[in-house]
Amino acid sequence: MNLIVAVDKNWAIGLNNKLLVSIPEDMKFFRTETTGKVVVMGRKTLETFPNGMPLKNRTNIVLTTNKSYDVKGALVFHTIEEVLEELEKYSSEDVYIIGGGSIYRQFLPYCNKAHVTKIDYAYEADTLFPNLDEMPEWKVTASSGEKTYYDLEFEFLKYERVDKP
Repeated sequence: MNLIVAVDKNWAIGLNNKLLVSIPEDMKFFRTETTGKVVVMGRKTLETFPNGMPLKNRTNIVLTTNKSYDVKGALVFHTIEEVLEELEKYSSEDVYIIGGGSIYRQFLPYCNKAHVTKIDYAYEADTLFPNLDEMPEWKVTASSGEKTYYDLEFEFLKYERVDKP
């Protein structure tokens, strides 16, 4: 299973249920990686998409504790166990965890690859992603090298779990 995330230099990912910054090359990378695949998210993440609608050309899976929540074009589940059972129907290489914070934390133990856009700037934030650099079971296996968007420096990193679950 994969996860895909953009983090700042402090591993922050969001403020007030919004991304910290929008970098066109990062958005393109996200689309390229996830199109035709399975994306797993929380309800609040889904609600940040245009019109609160699921992403096109993907199987959208939403995890929410709200039992009455329903959205056209997405599969809705209420426990991590239900989501994991549903994910058994797909190749784990085709599954991407896309947020938000609590969803990343819940699914991190099941992931073997993390596609991280690391932005060299510290934003004001209220949501953090676990710092993979401090976890010995995760190692950087690929880097795009430094890229820039206006005066913002960032890089695409691929982390892989050294001791796969």
